[in-house]
Amino acid sequence: MDGMTPLRALALVILLGVVCAAQQARTPDIFFAPTWEPVVDEMLALAAVSRDDVVYDLGSGDGRILVRAAQKYGACGVGIEIEPRLVEISRQVARDGEVADKVRFVQGDLFEADVSPATVVTLYLSYSVNSRLAPKLRRELRPGTRIVSHQFTMSTWEPDKRVHSTVDGTDLMLWIVPSR
Repeated sequence: MDGMTPLRALALVILLGVVCAAQQARTPDIFFAPTWEPVVDEMLALAAVSRDDVVYDLGSGDGRILVRAAQKYGACGVGIEIEPRLVEISRQVARDGEVADKVRFVQGDLFEADVSPATVVTLYLSYSVNSRLAPKLRRELRPGTRIVSHQFTMSTWEPDKRVHSTVDGTDLMLWIVPSR
């Protein structure tokens, strides 16, 4: 550190520490559990995904929901995932599936991400995370946006449709964001 006083060097070290700490993601609320491919198909069918949709997968894990939405329906999508390792896996899965031009994966916190461009949102989180997420979704998503959740409801927000998965026996729920 040529020409730098010890006080300036200390200030630089402290500043770098603060910046690094600010860049670290918080601890995930849940652990990754992959959605079975046939359940992914049921979720996307329930949401009536089409090539005109922008699908956001919150807590996107290994990227399989978005990759399938792009491959089968021609949809574009964005995955929000807090775990950097899973983001890298997702990007590779998209490349391997030849849909990297249609989907992108972002390392970030789903509670802080801008979800307003979505026309469909997919969730496989937990009851408590969905319940905390519901006000954000109602506030930020446009009326008519479809939300589909594997297994978990969103507190007092009643789904518009509930179907029983023929694959794993869990419920799949669909909400349509109402007019304000």
